[in-house]
Amino acid sequence: MAAYLQTATPMHTSAARLGWLVLVVAVLVIVTALAFEHLGGYPPCPLCLQERWAYYAGIPALAVALLLLSSGHNGWAALVFAAVGLAFLANTGLGIYHAGAEWEFWPGPSTCAGAQPLSTGAGNLLNDLAKTNVIRCDRAPWVFLGLSFAGWNAVLSLLLAAGAALAAAWARPGRS
Repeated sequence: MAAYLQTATPMHTSAARLGWLVLVVAVLVIVTALAFEHLGGYPPCPLCLQERWAYYAGIPALAVALLLLSSGHNGWAALVFAAVGLAFLANTGLGIYHAGAEWEFWPGPSTCAGAQPLSTGAGNLLNDLAKTNVIRCDRAPWVFLGLSFAGWNAVLSLLLAAGAALAAAWARPGRS
């Protein structure tokens, strides 16, 4: 990485630095979401799980874009950065939809309720039903500064989309 930064043009150096920033922020966001789930006791609803897809795909794609950029394949790097930007932009829309359902601006999906798996045997079915905790998409289990998990995801996804798009613009071949 250090050798690349010494030989790259200023715009490509900026693309690499911004790409690294987007990658680090994306990793921090998904690790925080997983910590809230596994350590904080906030099980995700089905929409929350869908909102993680952009991170699960975007993080390795950002690593690939940075590798491409460091090996001089600027056009491919720009293309991957742009694809990541589009993924996070779509995730922004999903986060807005989810937050709007939580604020009752519009209805959430009718199938949005997660639960633990039930027994297949009739004897344990009533016990399982009594212990089932339904996770709804239209109720915010946590709010900070007026935004729920979904709201914060929308804000952060928009910032990540903008960062990836800017990295794509700076990584384009011919930029100097």
